[in-house]
Amino acid sequence: MIFDVLVQGGRVLDGTGAPAFPADVGVVADEIVAVGRLDGAEAATVVDASRRHVMPGLVDCHVHGDALAGDPAVQLAALRQGVTTFVLGQDGLSFAPATTPGTLAYVTRYFAAVNGVHPWADGPLSVRELLDGHDRTTALNTAYLLPHGTIRYDVMGPAERAATRDELAAMLARVERGLEEGAAGLSTGLEYAPGRYADAAEIAALCAPLGGLPYVTHMRAYGERAATGMAEVAAIARASGAAVHVSHYHGPASVLLPPLDAALDEGLDVTFDSYPYLRGSTILAMVVLPARIPAADTERALEILASEPVEWDDSLWPRITLSHVPGAEWAEGMTLPEAAAKAGTDPGEFCRRILLDTRLSAGCVTARPDEGPEGEESVRAILRHPAHTGGSDGIYVGGHPHPRGYGAFARMLGHHVRETGDWSLAQAAVHLASHPARRFGLPRRGLVRPGQIADLAVVDAAAVRDLATYESPRVPAAGVDDVLVSGVPVLAAGRLTGATPGRALRP
Repeated sequence: MIFDVLVQGGRVLDGTGAPAFPADVGVVADEIVAVGRLDGAEAATVVDASRRHVMPGLVDCHVHGDALAGDPAVQLAALRQGVTTFVLGQDGLSFAPATTPGTLAYVTRYFAAVNGVHPWADGPLSVRELLDGHDRTTALNTAYLLPHGTIRYDVMGPAERAATRDELAAMLARVERGLEEGAAGLSTGLEYAPGRYADAAEIAALCAPLGGLPYVTHMRAYGERAATGMAEVAAIARASGAAVHVSHYHGPASVLLPPLDAALDEGLDVTFDSYPYLRGSTILAMVVLPARIPAADTERALEILASEPVEWDDSLWPRITLSHVPGAEWAEGMTLPEAAAKAGTDPGEFCRRILLDTRLSAGCVTARPDEGPEGEESVRAILRHPAHTGGSDGIYVGGHPHPRGYGAFARMLGHHVRETGDWSLAQAAVHLASHPARRFGLPRRGLVRPGQIADLAVVDAAAVRDLATYESPRVPAAGVDDVLVSGVPVLAAGRLTGATPGRALRP
């Protein structure tokens, strides 16, 4: 038996939920060809997995690596948690399809604090071109969701109204073409502009071509108001027949789980992702701007901020920590009141200044007021739900990002397996690998068995843990030192190998 790579001496968690069993894994080219006792086998590369578990590569179902999947620091952050695949195009805003002048510029500017600036796209961009640009240029696999907000802006610009019949037809044509070019579903961001201006009928119409691929949504309401958001999700599922997947489902479990279970009991196909933290992170403008200010029309929004009094919600200020403030990096990591005090002004005026100076591109980490005393217990109950998949909602932009991009999966594998017992490690492999691979139609991923692509993470169950904190958010996790992507070692002894075998995955 001669293999290209032999992962030897570990205990295999195959992704089916079955208990771990001792086995070697033999790989030829990009494929697993043997799983079992492979005594006497030879290989050009041998990975010693003794005293560790061999798991299918984990899938980050919600992450904002759209412009940064090629960044070695981002790759290291993911791989050190066992993540081998990013699902991009989240929250209805990303870089393709952009065919109308101004679309790429708008998305880049509006979501700069989340997705960053694309390293090479500077004009019209198709889904095919975007996926081709990811293929074999990074250590990570990438899948891509069609972003509804981008498509809407491409057709309608910043319009704050319902689509006309012709506009809806133009959006639908872009969805159909994007699916033909390899998109893995459709995403919306219903608290962001311009997605917030769409109604359920528009979204249901655009879900019609999905053909089993998921409609993925940042809902219109979370936390204490999650039932409102879920009601719209259920209505879209009924009207379109689409499978639906709710992004970063957060809030009190007593509020979140009943409408979810009601939708499942009705027979709707619903899944969700979540991350194990009580704080969120997004663009500052989404959190603080009053609804009357047209965030999708940047120039008009800036004109209002510069010339009119703004009715701020002062209760927000203590909950906001600045994560990304271009031109005022000194403020990153401070709460907004702390930064305002250092600048010698009040929080409202300081907020206005940085929104103007950054052209609405500042980012923040936010404490959520509706988690309540049951916050940690809610996180645990939500993770245990069988419809759950893992997502970091990782944002890698700014000097002081949320730690979830560097620690969410390690925290689930460590704290929620080893310390709280919310899952067994075998169950973690289902929630974080095989279930999401099925959900997004990722070809031959999510299981450790012959015929599958060799995306493999070697995990030390006793040592895996998150090290990133709110105070020091850019610290890679511990306990995953060896990872293969498409049969190629991309992480060895905890360090990047420099190989870039990551594939752009088309369902």
